[in-house]
Amino acid sequence: MIDSDVAMLEALRETVHPLSDPDPHDALIDAVGNARLVLLGEASHGTHEFYQERARITQRLVVEKGFHAVAVEADWPDAYRVNRFIRGKSEDRDADTALSGFKRFPSWMWRNTDVLDFVRWLRTHNDGLQPGASKVGFYGLDLYSLYASIDEVLKYLEKVDPEAARVARQRYRCFDDFGSTVEEYARSAALGVISSCEDAVVKQLVDLLQQVGRLGRGGGDVEEEWFQAVQNARVVKNAEEYYRTMYRGNVESWNLRDQHMAETVAELLRHLDRRVGRSKVVIWEHNSHLGDARATELGQRGELNVGQLMRERHGTDAFLLGFTTYAGTVTAASEWGGPAERKRVRRALPGSYESLFHRIGMPRFELDLRSLGEAAGALREPRLERAIGVLYLPATERGSHYFGAILPWQFDSVIHLDDTRAVEPLERMPLWEAGEPAETYPTGL
Repeated sequence: MIDSDVAMLEALRETVHPLSDPDPHDALIDAVGNARLVLLGEASHGTHEFYQERARITQRLVVEKGFHAVAVEADWPDAYRVNRFIRGKSEDRDADTALSGFKRFPSWMWRNTDVLDFVRWLRTHNDGLQPGASKVGFYGLDLYSLYASIDEVLKYLEKVDPEAARVARQRYRCFDDFGSTVEEYARSAALGVISSCEDAVVKQLVDLLQQVGRLGRGGGDVEEEWFQAVQNARVVKNAEEYYRTMYRGNVESWNLRDQHMAETVAELLRHLDRRVGRSKVVIWEHNSHLGDARATELGQRGELNVGQLMRERHGTDAFLLGFTTYAGTVTAASEWGGPAERKRVRRALPGSYESLFHRIGMPRFELDLRSLGEAAGALREPRLERAIGVLYLPATERGSHYFGAILPWQFDSVIHLDDTRAVEPLERMPLWEAGEPAETYPTGL
């Protein structure tokens, strides 16, 4: 270890805040201040501690700082079913049932024991509020639910305006030849084999927006249901464009997806503002969506993300928190659409932020990246940062799961959890139960 590393590690040890139960996040809650948006990341989609700590932080933000909603990296219809449940507006008998809409791969992202506990907490919290108090909501930001969102728009219009439902059904019929296979539609439209449905889905969204006076200004549940229908129509419009764009390049489709999620945040804030004044929202997504893309090599190749857009639009009203881990286990698949597996996470690569944080020698800590003192210079040098999505491919670890970043520019704060374990799916498959053999198998050495 060279002298500069020794000095940097000593400076970091003096700067970090060790996390210890029962209430480890006091410094973080203070650092959030009066921010309107708190973005809570994760370094993988399948780590128990990331979900657990996000839930703890969110609970404190709701109780102590009056946050009004949680917006997550999930499809709008599935999350809105949870929203109805926690607000006492659904027929679902319990939190498990309310989460049963999450069927699309990777279902373990939201059908896991940590989310189940958090949804139960949200329902209990809302049930305990005084009559007339604004209840905390739960909303999805993603755009993969084209067909499910079409169904939700039609269900809503059948209830409030059957003629408008007939018109909407006619417009959405252009997807019918492809059943529920949106990829086949997108391929045909991108190649010019068929005319796209773009005009139809735009007209349908515009129609719903123009009906606000007649359908969405009754206050309370009336306005809430109109809002969810409009957002489903927006998902259909943006998903149609997203799927066509997939055939033109990864950067363009990534940007469309994150722009949709940022647009959804903006619409959610406007909706909540009408009810509570200055609304506050917690956002849960992967680090790659919530850390400012301009501080990463992904941003250098043209990608933008939610974190960047929130900073550009809200400045210091947006607080960005990332998570890192050194080793442990993770719930992930080996191929797209594959079963959930409990996989070993390899020790972080030398030269990475995760490896550096491991060398600090503290199992759990929070680091405010805005006040680094003597540690600032070394941390602002580009380093590798790990990102595990729904797939984990150890054989191609460097290429598949690392990118270059400057952490203090990417986030306002980071939480490092040195050894972590896999999130527990509500449906445990044999591969998950078995897990991977230890690295020393079969010799034990």
